[in-house]
Amino acid sequence: MPRLHLPGVFSIPLQLTRRGALYAGLMLLVLVFVPLIVASSRWLHASRVDLTTDKLYTLTPGTLQIVDTLQRPLRLTLYFSEHATRDLPQLRSYEQRVNEMLQEMVARSHGRIRLQVIDPVPYSDDEASAEGGGLTAANGGSNGERVFFGLAGSAMAVSADGETAEKTLAIPFFDPAREAFLEYDIAKLLYELNQVSKPPIGVISSLPIAGNPALGQPAWAAMQQLDQLFDMKMLDAATLKHVDDGIKALLLIHPKQLPPDAQYAIDQYVLRGGHLAVFVDPDAELDVTPYAAESPTVSDHSSDVPRLFAAWGVLYDPRKVVLDRSRALQIELAGSSLNHPAMLDLGAQELNRDDAITASLQRINVSSAGYFDLAADAHTRLIPLLQSTAEAEIVPTQRVLDASSDPGSLLQGYQPDNAHYVLAARLRGTFKSAFPERAGGPGYLAHSAPNAQVILVADTDLLSDRLWVEPQTMLGQTTMQAFANNGDFLTNLVDNLSGSSALLSIRGRSTSQRPFTRVEALRNVADQKFLQKEHELELELAETRRRLDELQPSKGSNGSAVSAEQRQEIEQFRQRQLAINQELREVQHQLNAEIDALGLRVKFINIVLVPILVILIGLLYGWRRSRFSRRRR
Repeated sequence: MPRLHLPGVFSIPLQLTRRGALYAGLMLLVLVFVPLIVASSRWLHASRVDLTTDKLYTLTPGTLQIVDTLQRPLRLTLYFSEHATRDLPQLRSYEQRVNEMLQEMVARSHGRIRLQVIDPVPYSDDEASAEGGGLTAANGGSNGERVFFGLAGSAMAVSADGETAEKTLAIPFFDPAREAFLEYDIAKLLYELNQVSKPPIGVISSLPIAGNPALGQPAWAAMQQLDQLFDMKMLDAATLKHVDDGIKALLLIHPKQLPPDAQYAIDQYVLRGGHLAVFVDPDAELDVTPYAAESPTVSDHSSDVPRLFAAWGVLYDPRKVVLDRSRALQIELAGSSLNHPAMLDLGAQELNRDDAITASLQRINVSSAGYFDLAADAHTRLIPLLQSTAEAEIVPTQRVLDASSDPGSLLQGYQPDNAHYVLAARLRGTFKSAFPERAGGPGYLAHSAPNAQVILVADTDLLSDRLWVEPQTMLGQTTMQAFANNGDFLTNLVDNLSGSSALLSIRGRSTSQRPFTRVEALRNVADQKFLQKEHELELELAETRRRLDELQPSKGSNGSAVSAEQRQEIEQFRQRQLAINQELREVQHQLNAEIDALGLRVKFINIVLVPILVILIGLLYGWRRSRFSRRRR
């Protein structure tokens, strides 16, 4: 063993010296880092820093406003089946994401939100509590156990007669596919728990959506659904001169020859920040207005608000209908089945997966729908909610009316426009008043705030029962069975609009499952090299086979020479193949080496560099704080 000799000192083994230096260094790190970590944890106790690229753990201003304006304490219970998900790492990772989001809101609420996390084990009171709170269990857990992963919220509400009652709401199940709307869903739950009563909404319609109790005609199923969730008020367009600001959302359904005063009231309601949804239609099939002539005409059952649309920069033509043969709905007509190109079965591909209204929907049926576009000078943006496929074609509304008895005739001479037509959309931006001549009147506004929005739908038939529900009778009771998500679309739309402006401002976020983009780039480069080598090998293989085929005819005259030449060709090819395989292995080895080096750099940054930076920032923050305190003394 080599020794270290110093004058007048005993010889010390060099290996022991290095080992002692290593131990001493480790002890020094412990003695330095432990006090620093303790001190920084004390000084940074109330500080939170989000270092993620997309600020996943930073609450949006809309959520902060909702949390900061809570008027009563809320109690939240997160149910998560810890044992049943031990073999489901993706769900466990998402639970951590949900838990951290909730903890961030709790920390911001200053005690107004209390959170409890419960593992509802099978056959326990907690499991019964989860089911009673409105949660939905999913199958597929370990050993066949049911998986609970949802949020139940409660708050004490005071009724109109002064009695207190507990208001409860729930998110039945946190679907990882909906992670982009996690913050929106939780903020919406908090907002609704904080509300004392059902949000009031206004409805203006020329269609018989409310039914006729005197004739035994029930309200449309979509409106019955709304009436259960909201305080729905029917407004008369003929006498409407002002829309109360207390109306959380206004539905304008099939406006026909809307009086100027009603249009002005709606115009100013939007400019004041009101939330409006407009349903127009080139041909409302359930319009009970008698036709003005023996044969139907375009203007009989169409609807439009041209003055408002022009002011908002919206292009809409009630004389045009969207056909789409690739999404044609199958119907029964005269005892036979056929695909109706004007009745569309819109699937997930035609719905906006990045909008809270349509993200969770799978199917919406529309009939004789129109479309929207923007004018060249528009100061607004059109964000599609529903749209056609590229196989769509625009035809005159009159042609669809004439083909009512023979829908197959609409496919004659069909020419796809290779364009996606917008059937429903959000319109965002700054809205100008459609009534500049009324400037100077009481409360008149010339334009809206920059982030105003209106929802536009170019079909009213999607609200009718025949396109999304069918009655079923069981044990003498008639219920409506849904076969499409039209009702959910309307509920989500009104639910979204009736929330506060803070809730509407919350957009979809990035997901926490982020790919390793740098590693993927390295793999792509390696794949390109592999493909190049494989292509080279295939070319050489083809060339060798060609040479062998050329040598084959002379085999009879001089078989031994030809056989030797063939063997030489084959041997050369094999040597080249081995060389290329070696190059492929070198490419793979280089890729692995680069990935390993990248991994070491990431580990160094996460384990060493970031903690050091946090500690230094904490020390600097604490030093400045203490210095400021001394100065004040």
